[in-house]
This record gives sequence, C-alpha cells and structure tokens, in this order.
Amino acid sequence: MAKLEVSSKRVMLRNYVTGFSQETYLELSQGTIVLKVPQGSNAILVKNLYLSCDPYICKKGTVYRKPYLTYHELFKICSPKKGEHVFVSAASGAVGQLVGQFAKLMGCYVVGSVGSKEKVDLLKNKLGFNEAFNYKEEHELDAALKRCFPEGIDIYFDNVGGKILDAILNMRTRGRIAACGMVSQYNLEQPESIKNLISIISKQVCIQGFVSHEQYHLYPQMLDTLLPYIREGKLVYVEDIAEGLERSPAALVGLFSGHNVGKQVAAVAHE
Repeated sequence: MAKLEVSSKRVMLRNYVTGFSQETYLELSQGTIVLKVPQGSNAILVKNLYLSCDPYICKKGTVYRKPYLTYHELFKICSPKKGEHVFVSAASGAVGQLVGQFAKLMGCYVVGSVGSKEKVDLLKNKLGFNEAFNYKEEHELDAALKRCFPEGIDIYFDNVGGKILDAILNMRTRGRIAACGMVSQYNLEQPESIKNLISIISKQVCIQGFVSHEQYHLYPQMLDTLLPYIREGKLVYVEDIAEGLERSPAALVGLFSGHNVGKQVAAVAHE
C-alpha cells in the first residue's frame, strides 16, 4: 500500500454559528496527513485546486444551490415568456448572474438588485441586464421597483428574502416567485416578518421553493442546453477568487455583507 505524508492546512468551524457570521468563528490549523491508495486498487488521489465558498457552510439549515441547476428551476417554476418582466435579487452572485442571463436569452426584460456601483456596472455592461440598482442607495424599495418596472413585475427570482420579498409581493396578477435563498435572514436571531402576504391572494401569486439535490439527474440535460450558449459567448460567468486557504474565512464571511463580485471561491493550489 503506497503512502505519502504531506503537510496540510484546514479551516474548521469552532462551533455552530449564531447571529452574524464572523471570521473568529473559523479556525485555521496546519498539520500533516498521510495519503494512501491500496495496491491494486482503481482508486486515485485527488488534489483540490479551488474550494467553493457558500452561505450554507456557516449556517445550519440553509441549502446549497448548484448555480447551473437554476436554469431548470427558473423555467419549471416561473415559465418565463418573451416580453415578461423579471427581477433578480443578489443578481451578481453565483446564482443571480446566471438567472438574469437565462431570462434575457428568453427575451425577457431583466432588472437586478445588487449592493454596489461596481456590481451595477457589471450587470448592465457585462451580463446584459436591462437595468440594475444598488439597493443600499435606495431609500424606498417600492419607488426603486416602480422606477424600473412601471408596468409591474411578472417573475421574481428571490435570493434575499426580507424587505425585498415583501416589496415584490405587490406584483402583476399571476406573478411567479422562485424562492432560491434568503441571505438577508440567515444572520438574524428573529427573521423579519412579511407584511404583504395578502397580495398573494388578490394578485394570485405563485411562490415555490426548491432544493438542488433533487435535480442532480438533470445535469446532463443542463450541459446539452447551456454549453452551446457558452461556446457562442451568450453566457458568461464571473468569479471572485481569494488566494490561499488562509483567506477563505474572510471570503466566506464576506458573502453575508456582499463583498464578493460573482461566485466566491478560494484558490488553495495552482498545480
């Protein structure tokens, strides 16, 4: 049995996270690990070059989303049609950036909300959104949504929850909402209440959540659909790369305050 002892770094949670996530909740340690593969085995050793940073790592009860599988959920839940008005929150993140582009490919009018001017420019100038706004600069969400959607919203892809979801509920009749995540609520001891729920009745709004692990069997279908768009340059993807495992705690915690621009990953090796 072949063996190799190598140095190893790891980041671990000190305990379950309560309240707002902090870097001090994570601990970097270094030691050694023995790598071994039984002789005659078909097993191989794999070296990770990149690690994915996702909110579910810090928050018990949250669910990991596979960005590429949101294509299926957007169409299954929301059934976008050419000319419809689509709103995406956290639109520059791992999921939001793809959802907006998918909707654009279907001929929809697409607006995204983000947390900085840099991200607004990214959505409009690189990802092809029709419009975008920085929610941190908007004193009234209702006014911002009315400005971007004077005729109302047909589809909302929710990554944030909270006040934005509440404001969105007064959407067009038979509006559809895909509930993907609620990052604004993950660090709260007491989640925010939703005041406009009655609009679900009067506007006949459909809201549905989803979890990615039920869609793994659709991965080959997703590749068949999306790879041609990527090859033709009609679909792009933005990543925010933190260099080194030691920087992964800051990268992970930064997700909850919107520090990342695009999908957050940590580069732990380059060869």
